[in-house]
Amino acid sequence: MPKSPALLDAAKRHLYPNYKPAPVVFARGSGCELFDVDGRRYLDLCAGVAVSAVGHAHPVLTKVIAEQAGRLLHASNYFYNEPNIELTTTLCERTGFARAFFCNSGAEANEALLKLARRHFFAKGETKRTRVVAFHNAFHGRTMGALSITGTPKYREGFGELTGVTHVAYGDLGETRAAMGKDVAAIIVEVVQGEGGVFPAPAGFLTGLRALADEHGALLLLDEVQTGIGRLGRFLGSDGTGVKADAVSLAKGLGGGVPIGAMLTTEALAGALPPGTHGSTFGGSPLACAAALAVIRILDDEKLIDGARTKGEALGKMLSTLVADRPAVCETARGEGLLRGLVMKPGFVARDVLAKTNEAGILLTAAGERVLRFTPPLVVTTGQLEEGVAVLRRVFTDLSPA
Repeated sequence: MPKSPALLDAAKRHLYPNYKPAPVVFARGSGCELFDVDGRRYLDLCAGVAVSAVGHAHPVLTKVIAEQAGRLLHASNYFYNEPNIELTTTLCERTGFARAFFCNSGAEANEALLKLARRHFFAKGETKRTRVVAFHNAFHGRTMGALSITGTPKYREGFGELTGVTHVAYGDLGETRAAMGKDVAAIIVEVVQGEGGVFPAPAGFLTGLRALADEHGALLLLDEVQTGIGRLGRFLGSDGTGVKADAVSLAKGLGGGVPIGAMLTTEALAGALPPGTHGSTFGGSPLACAAALAVIRILDDEKLIDGARTKGEALGKMLSTLVADRPAVCETARGEGLLRGLVMKPGFVARDVLAKTNEAGILLTAAGERVLRFTPPLVVTTGQLEEGVAVLRRVFTDLSPA
């Protein structure tokens, strides 16, 4: 007898209904494959929304998690723990930042960025510097602070007035300049707008933002929750751009599936959040930090960051060919590394198409109303990418506008 019907019935009766999950109950995974409770295999090209960077059940990560769980799970931030210090050192050496604060998610890391910016200027006596410049179409998280800088109205609807933020057009330096003022504490921006539709920053945009922040005495904060940890073929998405932020947020792929977020800052900001001004009960736990160290080691040992670049280029070519082959459905393809978006023409709805790809055994996510997003594990093979695109091509054959 199939197990899924009873489990799905229990889920519908008891889980809080704020999600609309596909009617699939997963039981296990291996690499880029997931298997449901009834044994059906799915090719995972979303990686839990860019989280499972080294795939499912990676033997190195699994072993490290099990061994750390057998030693020490939690100690709190009243004390140091060894994996925490090792991860701090590793991240600072890899990125050039001087300090690391750990939390549990991308939203929490972005909350830390917002508090850092305000508290930094408060300590300098500039108490009116509280405004943040953010961007339309951005996504920074679901907590109230992160929601205030999220530039997509549907996410903010119903939660009351969220003040202290000016949203401007992504990629528009002129509009950003017009929004600046003596009350601006920071500019916060994604290197690639992921949730908003996979929009890479235009050439020169990040450099221009750095210059504007410096000109007006504000901080430049980078949200690298989705673009960091090798996703774009660079350890940080901003690497190679010539732009150094004052602080950056990380999460998603950092723990390979174990919840962890991080804020990295320059030494100049080390005193902005003195003891008592910010914290996290679970942040920087031995388990999460050990997992993150294992992920970074796997990235290096298996050359997954270089692979994200080369396999990402191959995926980009596959998607461009698909656009040319299915012009009635596809509008364009865009993205960097292994963060790619396939844009469908008006009249097609991404979430409706996802139901069909799920049925066909391929897992993707939506980014915006009509963008199918590819964020596969970095261990994905070119053959698996070809398999996924081939299935999508077949799905598109019988597709009609909604």
